Amino acid sequence: MLHTALLLTILSTATTPTDSLPKADSLRSIRLTEIVVSASRVAESVLRSPVSIEILDARRIRLSAQPSYFDAIENLKGVQLLTSSLGFKVYNTRGFAATTNVRFVQLVDGRDNQAPHIGAPIGSALAPSDLDIQQVELVPGVASALYGMNALNGLVNILTRNPFDSQGLSIGQKTGINHVGDAAVPAKLFSETSIRYARRISDRFGFKVNLVYQSGYDWVAGNRDDLNPNGNASLNLFGADNPAYDPVNGYGNEAANRRTLTLGGKRYSIGRTGYYEADATDYGLRNLRGDVSLHYRFSPTVELAYTYQGATLNNAYQRTNRFRLDKYRLDQHSLTLTTPSIQVRAYRSSENTGDSYNIRSMAENIDRSFKTDNQWFSDFTSQFNKETQTGIAVPNALRNARAVADQGRPVPGTPAFNELIAKLRAINNWDIGAALQVQSWMYHVEGEVEPTRVLWKRFREQTGLTIQAGFDFRRYVVFPDGNYFINPTEPDQDLVYGKMGGFIQVTRTFFDTKLKVAGSLRLDKNSYFAPRLNPRLSMVYSPVDNHNIRVSYQNGYRFPSLFEGFTNINSGGVKRVGGLPIMSSGIYENAYLVTSINAFQTAITADVNTNGLTTSQAIQKNKGLLKKSPYTYLKPEQVNSFEIGYKGLFAGQRLFVDVDSYYMTYKNFIAQVNANLAKGSNPDSLAYYFSSANTQDRYRLWTNSQSKVFNYGASLGLRYSLTTNWSIGGNASFARLDRAENGDGLESAFNTSQWITNLNLSNGNLWNGLGFSVNYKYQSSFLWQSELATGNVPAINTLDGQISYRLPTPGVLVKVGGTNLFNKPYYTFIGGPAVAGFYYTNLVWEM
Repeated sequence: MLHTALLLTILSTATTPTDSLPKADSLRSIRLTEIVVSASRVAESVLRSPVSIEILDARRIRLSAQPSYFDAIENLKGVQLLTSSLGFKVYNTRGFAATTNVRFVQLVDGRDNQAPHIGAPIGSALAPSDLDIQQVELVPGVASALYGMNALNGLVNILTRNPFDSQGLSIGQKTGINHVGDAAVPAKLFSETSIRYARRISDRFGFKVNLVYQSGYDWVAGNRDDLNPNGNASLNLFGADNPAYDPVNGYGNEAANRRTLTLGGKRYSIGRTGYYEADATDYGLRNLRGDVSLHYRFSPTVELAYTYQGATLNNAYQRTNRFRLDKYRLDQHSLTLTTPSIQVRAYRSSENTGDSYNIRSMAENIDRSFKTDNQWFSDFTSQFNKETQTGIAVPNALRNARAVADQGRPVPGTPAFNELIAKLRAINNWDIGAALQVQSWMYHVEGEVEPTRVLWKRFREQTGLTIQAGFDFRRYVVFPDGNYFINPTEPDQDLVYGKMGGFIQVTRTFFDTKLKVAGSLRLDKNSYFAPRLNPRLSMVYSPVDNHNIRVSYQNGYRFPSLFEGFTNINSGGVKRVGGLPIMSSGIYENAYLVTSINAFQTAITADVNTNGLTTSQAIQKNKGLLKKSPYTYLKPEQVNSFEIGYKGLFAGQRLFVDVDSYYMTYKNFIAQVNANLAKGSNPDSLAYYFSSANTQDRYRLWTNSQSKVFNYGASLGLRYSLTTNWSIGGNASFARLDRAENGDGLESAFNTSQWITNLNLSNGNLWNGLGFSVNYKYQSSFLWQSELATGNVPAINTLDGQISYRLPTPGVLVKVGGTNLFNKPYYTFIGGPAVAGFYYTNLVWEM
């Protein structure tokens, strides 16, 4: 709140001398001419868009203190950034963030560039080069009425430069350094080389080529906070004495790698030793991406374009677990026909995970490679008993028992350890290996028509109605690898999953165009679900020029992704199963909640350790704690959203104001529940089955929360042109989880800061081509909840800055800057890497 008040005070008290009023090329002309397409799928003024929309144009990208346009999205109003890697960043708006954000859509020139098997983008993998950006449009909140599946939290549409309009050769060289002052890693160099070449061969044919190569050393995920600090609380074993220690970024010591051992008449929770992430992975970053586009104009207004985009990735990545992407490949071929009233687009995306692997499974199976779990725990027990019989104190006996059980354990960095990593990364079974071997494809066709623009122009003039309609058809295809995916009905055939849908939108103006009313209705049908309707109604009232009030209501659905519906993974003794009936029939009906099983086992341990009961007596006493799982098969998510907002210009059109507020209701959150099945059918023995890890099967099931969740928020964005070149601005966003009716603890984690604010000051031409900008960001602390780790993310305070110089040589720009200038490491989520200072130079030459 303090930061927001400070921002408002600075902006409201700023004064500008009369002789330095902004000229025609400043904020006034920029804002009055900005056109967007993403809010309504038609070209319209940003001031009169029916929903909140943020713009990042070429000028703002150039002035940004961030090293790239993709990074600069972080500073837009209402945006939350999650950094899983230097090469993998995820954006979210309006709450319920996740490292694989299936509720947020990322488009490039209208094409969805998601990785097919997870239904979400792999950061900037298929994003365009910095040199090819026209502008970025971000729509926070629900957009599924026009864009369909997944657009529940928002979308970003990255628009590129057409070769007919932007010709020539552009070269960019970005050189950076990170890990400065890092005690664990010496300073590392980062390099990004970009090339764009576009040419108009004739009035009909043009083409462009882009190529980007990145190399560097990734941010390190090395959080050693204990996720299981009370694992042996009944024995007063905490901190370094806790034999069930589970560090955030240590793997092989999670719940699936622990057992309850009865030692000396007491029950101890013991975990295997595990490895830290840095031991089990390579942090080298080597990413290559590019695209080729061929454009043919049948006439000045009719254009056919073919585009190929491709990427090869080598960097860290995060989903439920942490992964190393290695030779990961994404490709997309697309064909787009554009006319004044019709647009048709078709594309195919393909994905091959190459030599990628699961870091957690790698660590687990390195441990098991030298000694099975049964042998390790047997050796631990034997040594502990020997130690205590000689009178050695329990904490020391536990440490000595671990040292003996770990004898022969592979040592990180040795040739034998590296050979083991090479072996395990090729085994496509996470119970004994770590390979991520997925091949998947996505086929998409869509069309859009605005008949009242040309064909029905007279009808539009007579009625005032603008009509727009569209359709889309999508199919996902995945090769059943036997570990990650199986085909439950036709084992030798590819798995196919898809949807189709369409929308119609009608717009009319009233009161001499002061009021614009638009209504849209979308119908989607998924392979395994009944049709769903998504309506949207919006109104924009402009009582006078440059002042616009907007109101909108939207309903949206999200169908389960391929991963959520069909996953079939054995991982560390836990089976993760998709939530469609064909994948998990019989499991849901007989499963018991792990939360109740944990409470049951904890109560048994407490009664044995502190109350003197036998194990059998404790089981009988506490068996009432066991709860059967109430969850069942997947249904689509649903959200209802109401938004009101305002955009306007003040102070001689030097001050731009954008404010919005929203209230949202979610039902049927798609989430995961941990539930186990007893290894036996005798109902009288259920309690005994669940008292031991050896007599139950562990599952993680995709299902729906039984909660109805309400959240609300608001945001304010301000930009003020002090002079032609001086500009000050900022934004503040507030988001809060209101309540959860029938809260069952399974509602998807909110995972969002209550406050995110940005304050920036810039001058693009301070003196003879010299410019600068600074940006201060504040993000309040918040609770992060995920399957990998749960905990509080501390508040973030960062300062970014850059100085740029446009050389007298035409088309040459030099930019020197840094993010997190004070080099204070921070986390954007629990389980992710520590992000410290990144300092860079960027040279761009346009010919």
